[in-house]
Amino acid sequence: MKFLAALFSLILFCAGNAFAQKLHPGPVVTYRNPVIAGDFADPSVIRVGDTYYAAGTSSEWGPAYPIYSSKNLVDWEYVGPVFADLPAWTMGSYWAPELFFRNGTFYVYYTARRKSDKQSFIGVASTKDLKKGFKDHGVIIEWTKEAIDAFIVEDKGKLFITWKAYGLDKDRGIEILGAELAPDGLKVTGKEFSLLKADPAGWESGGAEGQAIFKRGNYWYMLYSGNACCGDKCDYQVGFARAEKLQGPWTKYAGNPVLFGDDTWKCPGHGTVVVTPDNRYFYLHHAYNGIDFTFGGRQGMLSELVWDETSKWPAFRYGRTPPAQAEAPMGASAIANFDLLINYERDTLKAPWVYDVSFPKPKFAVQNESLQIENNNKISTGNFLGLTIKKGNYTFTADVVAKNDLIQSIIVYGDANNALGYGVHSNRIELWQVKDGVHEVIKTQEIPEKYKDIKLRLQSRYGRFYEFSWDVKGQKIDSLTSSVQIEKPWLPRWDRAPRIGINVSGNGSGKSEVKAIQMKYE
Repeated sequence: MKFLAALFSLILFCAGNAFAQKLHPGPVVTYRNPVIAGDFADPSVIRVGDTYYAAGTSSEWGPAYPIYSSKNLVDWEYVGPVFADLPAWTMGSYWAPELFFRNGTFYVYYTARRKSDKQSFIGVASTKDLKKGFKDHGVIIEWTKEAIDAFIVEDKGKLFITWKAYGLDKDRGIEILGAELAPDGLKVTGKEFSLLKADPAGWESGGAEGQAIFKRGNYWYMLYSGNACCGDKCDYQVGFARAEKLQGPWTKYAGNPVLFGDDTWKCPGHGTVVVTPDNRYFYLHHAYNGIDFTFGGRQGMLSELVWDETSKWPAFRYGRTPPAQAEAPMGASAIANFDLLINYERDTLKAPWVYDVSFPKPKFAVQNESLQIENNNKISTGNFLGLTIKKGNYTFTADVVAKNDLIQSIIVYGDANNALGYGVHSNRIELWQVKDGVHEVIKTQEIPEKYKDIKLRLQSRYGRFYEFSWDVKGQKIDSLTSSVQIEKPWLPRWDRAPRIGINVSGNGSGKSEVKAIQMKYE
């Protein structure tokens, strides 16, 4: 069956390329998925002039909601976060930011968990300049017990917001609702109406969410996702629906689901449709890599839609599974280089650090030619600075100056209660873990105190098999070096992948002294 599925995808790919050759004579330029690598779930994409902008879920990581820009939908550059400082009303679950642009202003409608009651609701923020971040305007949708996954639609000059009603109310199932917004897009003015309900007996029995709505011809079209989004038991899929009026009635496509996973890309869904200047329709969505899976997170995928002008229904150009390779939207695309090298003794480059929003943002600065992170001796893992992992095969190193009262570690971080670290004290190397909140030292090695300039190294395979080692800068100490191999399959945390980075811990009140970091992918 796998062979037949692969053969069918290949036939569709060749047929699509033959069709493209008629439209665009000459060599076909292709791209490979993912187009936005690493944990970038629930992507939203808009086109403003000749530039595309995308934002994605950051879950329990700050700063909240990364933003990327592109000229061709394939090569993406990190712009910065929506919120450098987290909105005061929020505490986590930074999901599904939906971008919208109108009259020179960017808006983002986002899901977050509220501090006062720990329920997820939808907020709104705006800016004139994405690079300067957004001004938060607070909660806009507070729907009974929970509301998530906003999407904005403009119809005949009026603005509407749609969202997923979580189905936590008595005698009410999961459904997608809508309501009219004020002209400034900052408050709801209309009464809610129902667009779509999840069929408890159908393929979307696990729920319907992540709606993307657009107009083509006489119809409004909706792509929506259903079933379990996340984790190693996920079965996410995508369906179509359409209506002649936004308020409905909506008709589901008889051939749903129209996009589902295979061995290459698992559990695709939750994205946004964008139209190129030459009228091609693309769906930016997420999926898990079949090899790295939950250790790599849900990555940004690009899948093209084509149209049957007889039935007026769309279809995915390369079949019902996400394409590994496809015809590029426009122009040539470069091969992305995710490597990062910073020597703090000479470089001014800033790393795109993330941190755990369960704790105050770590205090750190680049001073005296080193990265200095203040220790918080109340939290063994909380003062963590991490990087989003782009691929499962990588080598991460940190050059540190050993301290008497601190342990400086490289760390694979799931959350504060689930992490794996490899650190140096003044006279020892220590491999440690925190699993379900229990701290355990797995292995130690004594080293002479004269060795101060230590390089800590982690080599990862598929994001889950780790080999740790160390050496001393400028000295040959083969008789003392050692490495240890370990697997930690419990590190992924449901809807988010682990991060790799640096941690400082111990009973002292000092600061780390990190001279250099390097992230190199295979």
